[in-house]
Amino acid sequence: MNPPPVVLSLAGLDPSGGAGMIADVQAIAANGGHAAAIATCLTVQNTRDASEVQPVALDLIRRQWQSLRADLPLAAIKLGVLPDAGCAALVAELLEEAGEVPVVLDPVLIASGGGRLAEPGVIDILHARLLPRATLVTPNVHEAVALAGDERPQSLRALGAPAVLVTGADRPGPTVRNGYAGPEGEQVWEWPRLPGRYHGSGCTLAAAAATWLAHGAGPRTAAEQAQRYVARSLGAGYVPGSGQHVPQRVAPP
Repeated sequence: MNPPPVVLSLAGLDPSGGAGMIADVQAIAANGGHAAAIATCLTVQNTRDASEVQPVALDLIRRQWQSLRADLPLAAIKLGVLPDAGCAALVAELLEEAGEVPVVLDPVLIASGGGRLAEPGVIDILHARLLPRATLVTPNVHEAVALAGDERPQSLRALGAPAVLVTGADRPGPTVRNGYAGPEGEQVWEWPRLPGRYHGSGCTLAAAAATWLAHGAGPRTAAEQAQRYVARSLGAGYVPGSGQHVPQRVAPP
């Protein structure tokens, strides 16, 4: 029996389980991958907001990476919160060591509740080293504006990102419009807007897309399949505490 492809999450630990590496592990497993995970930071966070971020020691991140690389054949990598420029630079180095392994970059800068998760210096590393290395970049509209000055996926491609999916849940309106630009061309998907606010939807999307890349899909197909999975997860979402909804990261039918 062939094992599932290994997808590595490099992301923050959200102790509420709504977002970050816990969300990634669930989404990777639900889409048929084997999840490995290295925490880039620890957070004080719940389903309402994040209030504190503590970066993990860079040497510890590197040692975990070396241990995993000596054992597991990585089929894809998903990047989440990179809390400071030192961490972002280290991750860029690790991706150089990874060779041609596909990468999904979720440029998490601010938590869904508004709390800052990454220092401003991270953007310089994203521009110079991580956007060009990524196979697919999945910002929301605020992250796209912070990185490129506007929310058009073509603007991030102009900065070197090969393929970009900008999610539009933060725009008003009865539907959510997600725009894609990549080597296969451009496309817009529309999804019904659900009531409430969701914690961890971006992590879920990026991790699912990374898993589809690990299965051999191209970036556009990975983006579409990940959106379909997230739509099902959000539709079955629930409120575990006193804050936002959390996706029910169920396995696809």
